[in-house]
Amino acid sequence: MTSQLRDVPDADQIRRAPKVLLHDHLDGGLRPGTIVELARAQGYEDLPETDPDKLGTWFREAADSGSLERYLETFAHTCAVMQTRDALVRVASECAQDLAEDGVVYAEVRYAPEQHLTGGLTLEEVVEAVNDGFREGERLAREDGRRIRVGALLTAMRHAARSLEIAELANRYRDSGVVGFDIAGAEAGFPPTRHLDAFEYLKRENNHFTIHAGEAFGLPSIWQALQWCGADRLGHGVRIIDDIEVAEDGTVKLGRLAGYVRDKRVPLELCPTSNLQTGAAPSYAEHPIGLLRTLHFRVTVNTDNRLMSGTSMSQEFERLTETFGYTLDDMQWFTVNAMKSAFIPFDERLAMINDVVKPGYAELKSAWLFSQTAATSVSSVEQS
Repeated sequence: MTSQLRDVPDADQIRRAPKVLLHDHLDGGLRPGTIVELARAQGYEDLPETDPDKLGTWFREAADSGSLERYLETFAHTCAVMQTRDALVRVASECAQDLAEDGVVYAEVRYAPEQHLTGGLTLEEVVEAVNDGFREGERLAREDGRRIRVGALLTAMRHAARSLEIAELANRYRDSGVVGFDIAGAEAGFPPTRHLDAFEYLKRENNHFTIHAGEAFGLPSIWQALQWCGADRLGHGVRIIDDIEVAEDGTVKLGRLAGYVRDKRVPLELCPTSNLQTGAAPSYAEHPIGLLRTLHFRVTVNTDNRLMSGTSMSQEFERLTETFGYTLDDMQWFTVNAMKSAFIPFDERLAMINDVVKPGYAELKSAWLFSQTAATSVSSVEQS
């Protein structure tokens, strides 16, 4: 058993730590400069700003509305410049490179193929372009001395009627870089049960899927996603906190749904900064992740939309360590949770945990221990 290292890691340690990301949207993570260049090349004239720095600020401020619906409106601009093969390859490649630069070793990045068809691409051409981009990004990251593996999640929009078609697409490309399926979009008025045919199809095909649930709508959305649809993971799932009672003396009582989620080890794809922006949590200190981690739910840390939230995996962990005093041991716990919950085969997940994640944290802990020893030695010499 490893000893608990109670020192909070600094920004450099957090950045160097191997991280695993399960909930990240491709159209929510573009570089502002790339958006400007693609808009210029494609003749898109509706950007609110054409200076990259100002545009990045606009996205973050527009997303800080406290409304999921308003938050989702920002994607009109990113999707508008992702309508050609070259654009999709570039965005996917830069996504993989940016994540690798941030210390992410495994990521599942999701996008909705149906939102990239206005330039004349077919659904298949969209998937192949994004897959090619991820492979290029992995290669360029490797040449730069960093390693990352990226899997794609194909998303269907919950307000549309193409979920079965997208599910079938995900199944066709499951051996070519696509690791699973998702539905996304506004929850209110668009329950996951509208897409039962897609989920039933995926279950028959022994395929994996996650469902955006419990972000804006609450417990009924989570219950439907699990008990009607059979989701493997919950995209966000933060509102499970509504089924947990904390008494004045600190004792905790789990409702039947919360107990089921914990007992079944259902992975929660929590996205702290995004949750603050959409009103799912009032502050980092009051974010349910603190209690859920204490209660040993299968909690994972994610970015959701790096552009709109002005965040990265390192920044998410920085905020959490500052707020809750999390250590490298805590970071490793979150990361192993995520790797256990990934949609790649068990032996590959186990290899990533044993050969990449744990050795990476062991090295950071070793360096910390030696630095403490060195500091103690110097102090002893000075006192003598």
